Amino acid sequence: MDSLNSLLDGFGTALTPMNLLWAAIGVLLGTAIGVLPGIGPAMAVALLLPVTYGLDPTGAFIMFAGIYYGAMFGGSTTSILLNTPGESAAVVAAIEGNPMAKAGRGAQALAAAAIGHFAGGMIGTILLVALAPTVASLAIGIGAPDYFAIMVLAFIAVTSVLGASRIRGLASLLIGLTIGLVGLDQMTGQQRLTFGSLQLADGVDVVIVAVGLFAIGEALWVAAHLRRTTGEPIPVGRPWLGRSDLRRTWKPWLRGPLIGFPFGAIPAGGAEIPTFLSYVTEKRLSKHRAQFGKGAIEGVAGPESAASASAAGTLVSMLTLGLPTTAVAAVMLAAFQQYGIQPGPLLFEREPELVWGLIASLFVGMVLLLALNLPLAPVWAKLLRIPRPYLYAGILFFAAVGAYAVGGESLDLVILLIIGLIGFGMRRYGLPVLPAVIGVILGPAAEQQLRRALQISDGSVTGLVNTPFSVTVYAIVALILAWPLVYRMVVVRRRNGRKEGGKTGAVSGG
Repeated sequence: MDSLNSLLDGFGTALTPMNLLWAAIGVLLGTAIGVLPGIGPAMAVALLLPVTYGLDPTGAFIMFAGIYYGAMFGGSTTSILLNTPGESAAVVAAIEGNPMAKAGRGAQALAAAAIGHFAGGMIGTILLVALAPTVASLAIGIGAPDYFAIMVLAFIAVTSVLGASRIRGLASLLIGLTIGLVGLDQMTGQQRLTFGSLQLADGVDVVIVAVGLFAIGEALWVAAHLRRTTGEPIPVGRPWLGRSDLRRTWKPWLRGPLIGFPFGAIPAGGAEIPTFLSYVTEKRLSKHRAQFGKGAIEGVAGPESAASASAAGTLVSMLTLGLPTTAVAAVMLAAFQQYGIQPGPLLFEREPELVWGLIASLFVGMVLLLALNLPLAPVWAKLLRIPRPYLYAGILFFAAVGAYAVGGESLDLVILLIIGLIGFGMRRYGLPVLPAVIGVILGPAAEQQLRRALQISDGSVTGLVNTPFSVTVYAIVALILAWPLVYRMVVVRRRNGRKEGGKTGAVSGG
């Protein structure tokens, strides 16, 4: 009942005319930028972060919520129409959505994605309302060793799940941790990696890191591989679903959140895993298995619902523990820090109006997203006609303006370019970007919690594992690290068993 009353107060905040306007602008901008090829929610939020500087915190985060969900839908739009996923979570939508578009059913695929986002977001946000206060109340008793263990879990999970290999994920994490070291030591006041520059004493702003790695790195990568021809968008008709489509999609819409939300709430790499699991689940349960790979609408509805619910799940760990489990959550955490607000167990007590206004705005944003994007789907398709040179020139311009707006220092532009070149190099050698952003965000906090835990235990390493919670978390970390080795051993034994069985059968037959 307390959560319900707080949510009603949050609706009172979210439904004021100005906050409604910010939510609508966020949904519109997020979708418009997310619908462009190669731009996912993380880059959209990073690019639009400077736009919110003049707003009060509540209005800014309500706008962020709209940008977040709008950009997620935009990534699905490019995935369906051009087979160019705007983000990794939209990859699965291309498997069935693009064949539907080529068959002239792109409108139905977009509608299934839009309604899937709506259903998944609504169910996920309801679960957020139900679980977040409980998680926050339990998190108050968590100490420095427990927080450090959770951050180690976040580091290991993100580097293990993303990228072509664990080594590349770890390399990306080390790049982020190194950037996070720049500035003054929080405990001793000594300068680290500042190269004698007073402007670097405060460290590298997380917004500059996010914009550099995502926007600048992507723009340089596209420029290096730019082709003169651009993909032509497929015409989109009226986005209506027939009765047969509704019969095939309503169950996937409801099943998606059950898979997506738990994966979003834990440090497991975001929406990539649950979207694939949802796709596999729908393929097994469908009565139209022969259509999969050729344009099965269930393969769009389920994964998109799971992705939206996963986005709501990421807010649980970010708001209650201060842990970003996706790149977008990392950028939003940076936005919280810009306003001097630290997400964590006490956030619900210190900033109740902000938190519950943000959660209520998620419901409002879902409705606005559905109302705007169903009729505007043909408009988003026309945006794809923008030539890529103009598109990425605009991205570079807004990125530079946003970086300069952070501190008003020309050095910020130099740092932005350097980090952009690092982002380009990471793409060149297949290093995932998310672990680096997580390293910049969580690195300083993890170092601080580690040193606190060691101070409490007089320098004894056993102080890091002196609570049941930390022991449990490290056991999960060990399981994540050992699982690939165990899996390979099981597969090898099965193969050897089959070979021996085959030889025995051949001998007996001979």
